[in-house]
Amino acid sequence: MFHTYQEALRDATERLRAAGVPSPEWDARVLAAHLIYCGHMDIPLSHEPMPGFDVAYGALVGRREAREPLQHILGTAWFGPLELDVGPGVFIPRPETEVLADWGVRLLQNSPAGESATGRHDLRVVDLCAGSGALALYVAHYVPQAQVWAVELSDAALGYLTRNVQRCAAQGGGPVDAVQCDVTHPDTLADLDGTVDLVLSNPPYVPETPDLEPEVYHDPHEAVFGGPDGMVTINAMIPTIARLLRPGGRVGIEHDDATSEAVQRALMEHSGFEEIAPLPDLTGTARFVTARRGVQ
Repeated sequence: MFHTYQEALRDATERLRAAGVPSPEWDARVLAAHLIYCGHMDIPLSHEPMPGFDVAYGALVGRREAREPLQHILGTAWFGPLELDVGPGVFIPRPETEVLADWGVRLLQNSPAGESATGRHDLRVVDLCAGSGALALYVAHYVPQAQVWAVELSDAALGYLTRNVQRCAAQGGGPVDAVQCDVTHPDTLADLDGTVDLVLSNPPYVPETPDLEPEVYHDPHEAVFGGPDGMVTINAMIPTIARLLRPGGRVGIEHDDATSEAVQRALMEHSGFEEIAPLPDLTGTARFVTARRGVQ
C-alpha cells in the first residue's frame, strides 16, 4: 500500500528499470497520469493515492514490465499534434517519422497546385502503407486544402485508420480517404495515375532479425519486416509510386538505417526519378530517401 503517489512512482520506476524498459521514469509517470486522468506534470505527488489505485496501477505497470508497448496499454500514440488510436494489429508510429511528415508538409506549403490535363487541381497526396494513418493525417492537419488518400491492406490496421480519420476530421483536419488495397498492385489508385503531387511512405523495411527490442515484436510482422534485406516492399511499390506521381511530383520513403544506398539505387534503376537524395532524421542518421518524378 503506497502512502503517496510519489512512492508509487518510485516503486514502478524501479520495476520498469529492472525489466530493461528504456524510459522507466517517463513510463511510470505516464501510466499514473493515465489512471488518474491528469497531465503527467500534474500528478499530486505528495497526496495519498485514490482508493483502488494500487491495484490498478500495479496491473498497468506489470503489463509494461512484461514489455508490452506503452501505446498499447494507453490505447493511443501521439504523432506531432495528433493523438491516434493504436493497439494490437497496427504499427505504432514512431517520433522519427515526424521528420518525413514535416518534409512533406513544408513541400506542400511552398508549392502551388500542380497542373493537370484539365487545368489546375488541388494538391494531391498519397500515403502508402498507411497503418494508423499518421503521415496522411499529419498532412491533412497542416494542409487541410489537400486531397489525401491513405492506402492500407490489413483488415486490422484499416479499422484503426478509419477511426483515426473520423477522429481527426472531427477535430478540424482536412479530409482523408482510407483505401484498402495492396500498394504493390498495378491497379492501386489507378484513377490518380500521373496526378499526385506527393507520395509518402513508411513501409515495412526492417531486415528479418530476432534481435530487436521486445516491444517491436508486438507490431504486426507484415508492417515491420521487409524480407531478408528490408527491401521487398520498397522494391515492389516503386512502380506504383512512379505511376501515381505527376511530372515534378515528389516522394519520400522511410527505410532502415542500413539501407539508404539500396533505396536510392532502387529509385535510380527505375527510370524517371531525379534529385534522389538521403534525408537524415534528428540524430543525423540516413532514415529517408526523397526524389522527384522527372518531367517527361
